[in-house]
Amino acid sequence: MLKLKRLQPHSTVISLSRQLELSGTQPDLYSIGILANCYCHVGCVDFGFSLLAKSLKLGYPFESDLVLFTTLINGLVQNDRLLDASNLLDVAVLKLGIQLDLVTYGTMVKALCKIGDNAGALELLLRMNSSPSGCKPDLFIYATLIDSLCKDKLVSEALNLFSVMKTEGIKPNVFTYTSLIRGMYNLGRKGEAKDGMIDDAQAIMKIMIEQGVVRDVVVYNALLDGYCLCGQMDKARELVDLMVETKCHPDGVTYNTLINGYVKLNRIDKALDILQEMLEHGIAHDIVGYNTLIDGLCKSNRILLARQLFYGMQIDGIKPDVYTYASLLDGLCKNAELNEAVALLREMESNGVAPNIVIYNILIDSLCEAGQFKDAENLVSDLVSKGLVPNHRSYTSMIKGFCKKGLMRDAVKLLHKMNQVGCTPNKRTYNTLIRGFIVNNDMPNALRFRDIMVRMGF
Repeated sequence: MLKLKRLQPHSTVISLSRQLELSGTQPDLYSIGILANCYCHVGCVDFGFSLLAKSLKLGYPFESDLVLFTTLINGLVQNDRLLDASNLLDVAVLKLGIQLDLVTYGTMVKALCKIGDNAGALELLLRMNSSPSGCKPDLFIYATLIDSLCKDKLVSEALNLFSVMKTEGIKPNVFTYTSLIRGMYNLGRKGEAKDGMIDDAQAIMKIMIEQGVVRDVVVYNALLDGYCLCGQMDKARELVDLMVETKCHPDGVTYNTLINGYVKLNRIDKALDILQEMLEHGIAHDIVGYNTLIDGLCKSNRILLARQLFYGMQIDGIKPDVYTYASLLDGLCKNAELNEAVALLREMESNGVAPNIVIYNILIDSLCEAGQFKDAENLVSDLVSKGLVPNHRSYTSMIKGFCKKGLMRDAVKLLHKMNQVGCTPNKRTYNTLIRGFIVNNDMPNALRFRDIMVRMGF
């Protein structure tokens, strides 16, 4: 029954087990393990612990309960009770001498890495290496920990662990190399030991070639992402050409990574060329590439071309999403084309794309900046009618607009309204209001709200 996982038979198995016991059938270790597994799946791990006492009562020694301990540890991990899982592991190994298997250790290491406890995972790995049981860390455990260290920018520690792994005779796989390469480039992007990290990443790539590790599109894309993060677009371009030469066909991720790299350096025309190149290589355009380009064009104040691309993507059969509209709306607003921006909002709704609070805030901010308070208030009412809640930015934009026009009484009323609706003003709201009083030569009120701000804990 338990093998019919898609039917989720755990509660049924528990019920059947009770019936069997009432009929006088005593469970053996195997059936106790199955029952513990069921309790864990239905979130009743504590009931699973009662089976340890039952096992001992039936005469089964703890030392033979490997499956039961493993099941309970896994169950605690699945139910986010990592401290209990760690304590149970200590009891099983250190106090009872039970030799847990790699699956259990792997589960614990993965769980610890997931919550960012790299120190705990490393300690567990060291304990395995020093254990006389012979249960040594495998590739999965090393690779999981190396990946976690790289994501936390602890690249030096990851490289040390990588060396230990090779010393232990464990051959790295593509996932391990990819984690290291991405970690090095992510660290290099922040300017920390950049040149050295890039050299290390290239050295890793050389090792992969020498050891015959398959360099598939995933590995190439990881290295490409690193070049783009560091702004080394010439090397990124060379790598894509190498992929084509070696019959490792670039995919959509490859080209989108290139587009993003060029856009970040404001080399928009180069990014646009990639769209044509994708077609030449039979790679379909997608929403990610279009969104990156439209956002880049808007930020570069090339609104006309952004509009053309916006309609071009629809001709290409790709429906704009909320991110596409947000970029174009922001660009239109910054170019003071507010009527067209509002029209685009209506077009967005008619096309079945629901505006979010970010979209409304872009328009509210621009309308208030232009002194069109009535239109801004209408938008606030509009978003409320759609079930959205105005946030700090919505109200602060309107307060800023009132201050700019010298309408300080309206600005204060809006501040009070924020408190009434449960959107407590933040430090940006208070600073905006205080600055408004100063600009409008009302120092007493500026100081009064300064004192209120301090009392609020800012």
